[in-house]
Amino acid sequence: MRQVRSMPVGVASVRSESDLLVRYRGSDGGFVDTSLDRLSVDDVLAGLPVREFRSYRGRRHYSGWYWSATTGGLVVYESRLELARILLADKDSDVVAIAAQPFLVDGFDGERTRRHVPDVLLGHADRAVTVVDVKAASRLDDPKVSAQFAWMKRLCEQQGFRFEVWSGTDPVLLENVRFLAGFRRPALVAQELVPLVLEAAVSPCTIAELERQLAGPARWDRIRPVILHLLWRSRLTANLFRPLDGDTIVRTGVAA
Repeated sequence: MRQVRSMPVGVASVRSESDLLVRYRGSDGGFVDTSLDRLSVDDVLAGLPVREFRSYRGRRHYSGWYWSATTGGLVVYESRLELARILLADKDSDVVAIAAQPFLVDGFDGERTRRHVPDVLLGHADRAVTVVDVKAASRLDDPKVSAQFAWMKRLCEQQGFRFEVWSGTDPVLLENVRFLAGFRRPALVAQELVPLVLEAAVSPCTIAELERQLAGPARWDRIRPVILHLLWRSRLTANLFRPLDGDTIVRTGVAA
């Protein structure tokens, strides 16, 4: 990739809307300055966060690292709201890559120079790309916030990216996904039981019925983690907009 380093990010000479500069951090930790139209999405998705968060007394946001089943590595989050969006992306079988704090955009919007780091970048199985900004619903009416997002949406549309402003989702769905995330690691479930569970769930049945049906081949405490893992991977489907329990109806879904 050709790297543009003659005009560092943030310089005062950026005055045209076409002069959009992007900085991201490669997998080796080095920073790369380039233009938006030359941005390598694959390199960004495989890279490191363009900025880091430090712990300090009185910090208002809850930040940390989440182990992603999609990436097989850690994804940083700045707040619980960002973590929630990352959880949903990790559960989504259409998402094949996740990067948080992926790049810094520096440019002129026609009135002022803006610098912005989106919260999440998602790569999809069909090669589509989604740029996600996470913001509490109470902040969306702020003129500064709406202007920033309008600018980002316009930039994304010009590059053929999807742009999403995310402020939350159905609380029951989120709690179910958060619970299922505890069973996202394949190494923690009995993989030899996966074919048995999938075969038994070809016809819709409740989780409790599925456990009773398979009580002969294995103990329920080995079967249940497999069921929940397969729900996480969408190889079993269920209505996640209702609380999960023994009466939840499941059936074999599309293999991931």
